[in-house]
Amino acid sequence: MASKSAFTKFVALTRSRGWAAFCLALCVVALSASASAKHPTIITVDAPGAGTGLGQGTRALGINPAGAITGFTRDAGNVRHGFLRARDGAFTMFDAPGAGTGPGQGTRAYSINPGGAIAGWYSDASGVVHGYLRARDGSFTTFDVPGAGGAGTGPYPGTLASFINPAGAITGLYTDTNYAAHGFVRAPDGTITTFDAPGAGTGSGEGTFVETPTGGINPVGEITGDSCDAVTCHGFLRTPDGTITTFDPPGSTLTNGNGINPAGAITGNDVDAGGVFHGYLRSPDGSFTIFDAPGAGTAANEGLAASASTRWG
Repeated sequence: MASKSAFTKFVALTRSRGWAAFCLALCVVALSASASAKHPTIITVDAPGAGTGLGQGTRALGINPAGAITGFTRDAGNVRHGFLRARDGAFTMFDAPGAGTGPGQGTRAYSINPGGAIAGWYSDASGVVHGYLRARDGSFTTFDVPGAGGAGTGPYPGTLASFINPAGAITGLYTDTNYAAHGFVRAPDGTITTFDAPGAGTGSGEGTFVETPTGGINPVGEITGDSCDAVTCHGFLRTPDGTITTFDPPGSTLTNGNGINPAGAITGNDVDAGGVFHGYLRSPDGSFTIFDAPGAGTAANEGLAASASTRWG
């Protein structure tokens, strides 16, 4: 593990979690639709126009309390399109203004809040990415973080918006011209604040990561994600006043924060010295509970199963 860059480790870790996030979203659909059933039914869904080739199809990534689901598809030409699936199963497909129509371009939707607002990002015809907010009425607001690079050494340079909370605050990351990552939070009034976790690297593929499936924001505005240098990654918590605390569970050699609940408890994954993945819960007081699902492997890289997901979808 020590010979790999933080970016390589990060990509490997998010690949293994991305498909799990997709499966989890589908399971939540089933549970919400069949909560009273003794044996919940899993409902599989395919958005209109989703491709059927390798790596194509439908990715469900966010669900709100009303059961509305958002995500995006890859069509037959590998172009991305956002979707909203209502509780009754009706689909609304959408594309952000300015979204490109070439392979790898288009609109990605990642999260939906209780009011039905959706956050995500789109790549334009030049491959540069921009954040957007899609309101409940279907109107779009696109935005770019000041200082976001229009070109870089990695895929999709620019502004990547990933999470929206009930108040409408959006968080994510942006890349600079060196392709280092930095966090941002966009307030409901449109004000954008950028931040960097302590110890975050400044080289290509390093920095502060807040993106699906790594990171999150809760109703009070607390944010979690990853702080990566040239060697490894650490989890972090950013409070609404801007204070950032990095953390690692005991024995961890690589840590990421995957999600945060209204009380401030954080869950995520860590990797031990043997290369094995473990789940953890970080309580609001900073204490950790480490856990492994029944049947999880004990050899390097067996803690989480490999998947077909890629980092950027």
